[in-house]
Amino acid sequence: MGSAGAVAAEGPAGGKAGRRSSRLERHRPCLAGGLPLAGLSGDLRAADHGLQSLPSLVPPRAVAEAAAGPDRGGAGCYPSARQHHRQGAPLGRRRKRGAQAQAIGRSRGGRTTKIHAVVDGQGRPLAFALTAGQRGDAPIAPQLLAALPAGQRCVADAAYDSNALRQLLLDRGTLPVIPNNPTRKRRHPFDPLAYRLRNLIERAFCRLKDWRRIATRYDKLAGNYAAAVAIAIAVTWWI
Repeated sequence: MGSAGAVAAEGPAGGKAGRRSSRLERHRPCLAGGLPLAGLSGDLRAADHGLQSLPSLVPPRAVAEAAAGPDRGGAGCYPSARQHHRQGAPLGRRRKRGAQAQAIGRSRGGRTTKIHAVVDGQGRPLAFALTAGQRGDAPIAPQLLAALPAGQRCVADAAYDSNALRQLLLDRGTLPVIPNNPTRKRRHPFDPLAYRLRNLIERAFCRLKDWRRIATRYDKLAGNYAAAVAIAIAVTWWI
C-alpha cells in the first residue's frame, strides 16, 4: 500500500508542475480512500460488457402457468419434471437386476437373507439354499429334500406345516414330525418327544453364525455369499 501511494504521487521528470490529463493517467484514485487503482487498457473489454445468453434447448414455456395452473390447485404444487408429454419409462424387455435376484429381501429386521438347511442325525448340514428374508420356509423344502435320500423322520418347526410337504414326506416313506399350525383346523398326529431333535438344526445355525461373514452378509452377490456358507460348512463339520 505504501509503494502504490508513492507511485501515484510521482510527477513527470523535467516537465511542468501539475497533474497529467485523464487520458495519460496510469492510475486513478478510488473514491473511498484515495487508493490508486489501475485503469482499464484499451485492448481489454470491460467486465460489464453485455454478453449474449446461451439459447435454450427446449421451446420456452409459461413457467408461471405450469407452476400454478387451474388444474394444479394454486401455489405449492410443482409441475412434472418430464420435458415431453406422456413420456414414460423405457420399454426394456430384459429383466431388471436387483436385490431379489441376489437373495436380499425385506423382513422385520430389515434387509436380510434367509438360509434354509437340512442336517443329519449328528447335526451336520447336508444341503442348503438361499432366499430373500421374506420368503416362506415350506416352499423351499421340496427342492432341498429332492437331492437327499429319504430318512425315517423329518423334524421341522411349524413354519413347514403344509399339506403338500406332509404328503411329499409320506410318499418318500418319511414320517413328518411337524407341530400343527395354530390356525390349522384339521390336526395331524404329533410326537413331542421326537420333536426334541430339532435342536440339532438350531445348534448347527448357531455354529454357522460364529463366522462373522455368515452372520453379517458383506457379499453383494448371492453366489459369493453361498460360496462362503459352503466353505464355513466344510471347515466346521466335514474337514
